[in-house]
Amino acid sequence: MAFWRRIWGREETAALSACTALDIGTEFVKALVFEIDYDGMGVVRGVGRKRQGLAHMQSGTVTDIDAVVDNCSTALREAEEMAGFRPTQCVIGIAGELVKGFTTTHSQDRKRADAGITEAELQKLIDGVQHEALREAERAITWETGLPQVDVRLVHAAVTGAQIDGYPVTNPVGFQGRHVKLSVFNAFAPLVHLGALQSVAQQLELDLLEIVAEPYAVARVLGSDQLQQSGALFIDIGGGTTDVALVRHGGIEGTRMFALGGRAFTKSIADRLDLPFPRAEEIKLDYARGVPVDRRDEVVRIVADDVAIWSAGVELVLDELAEGDLLPGRIYLCGGGSHLPEIGLTLRNESFWKRLPFSRPPEIVIMAPDQVTRIKDATNLLVDQQDVTPLGLAYQAIELQTNEDPLDVALRRVLRAMKM
Repeated sequence: MAFWRRIWGREETAALSACTALDIGTEFVKALVFEIDYDGMGVVRGVGRKRQGLAHMQSGTVTDIDAVVDNCSTALREAEEMAGFRPTQCVIGIAGELVKGFTTTHSQDRKRADAGITEAELQKLIDGVQHEALREAERAITWETGLPQVDVRLVHAAVTGAQIDGYPVTNPVGFQGRHVKLSVFNAFAPLVHLGALQSVAQQLELDLLEIVAEPYAVARVLGSDQLQQSGALFIDIGGGTTDVALVRHGGIEGTRMFALGGRAFTKSIADRLDLPFPRAEEIKLDYARGVPVDRRDEVVRIVADDVAIWSAGVELVLDELAEGDLLPGRIYLCGGGSHLPEIGLTLRNESFWKRLPFSRPPEIVIMAPDQVTRIKDATNLLVDQQDVTPLGLAYQAIELQTNEDPLDVALRRVLRAMKM
């Protein structure tokens, strides 16, 4: 009980704790107000959304902080009025090409195998993993931007596995053994990108619990037993970016993002049919829903051309994530862009998957909100795949507040020391 009062700052008599998940996307801001009970279950009480202006976001990154704050305020107000209360704390999602997520595995042979591992030894091991991961992220982002030096910051981190002499453990402290292996997932982003979201939270007067890489959040929402054996790929097609996460061997191995999403499809329709952008967006959405649209044959060709380009981007990302090993045989799709029928057809096409290390044609699964574990939607307004991402952020808030895993405690100590 004291733990919950310390984290949430609520009265002892309160039955539930509350939080907000804020998905600041290129096309929409989506806000979920939810409660968390003491069994670690979440209940969504309020939902709000506000369309972003064309100049407010670009490829998943904030380009106009004041405008985004106004949009967030509108979405938050709608969700809070529906819920009947206003949480002060929130979790925000981050996306964009320069957000890099990967799992770093560090192995170490101990001099004294008969001595139990101490907390100090565990923290030293984690510290080595984190410094190695930061150097890797700095090299990758510096190379991609072409700038001599980019200020790269850690978005969030999580321990994904630990083994002693090949034996998996949840808490290495006290175990004896020679060979220790630790895997930590880290997401990094340029300071300018991360700082913009922190400014948004500050102007909204919200206590920012954590900023979470959105592909990581999406990849965590399914029950672990579904992924433990075979793994999976998660593809979230948003308005400005496509986010990809690889889950393999029971843990998240990496995430990648590239700047091609639903807005690019709309822009192609607008340019090639000489239409205003809002009208092109209406046509795209109607086409994705199977509603008859004007000049349908032309729309089909335009969307097919764009999806071919999009699939080439996915292919490059998957090839990079695979690192020569076989990819899992199941692909989960979410995000508004995944409504387009050509997306699933392309991923099932032999010309796509044969060029990648799949052992068989991948099974394509459209994600639904009711697949998200530990969260119930009391509003009945979260109905399709575009609602999975904000639910994933809510799931992360629940994980953050209910899991006191010893490995995560040790990781947080290391992260605090790195920030000093």
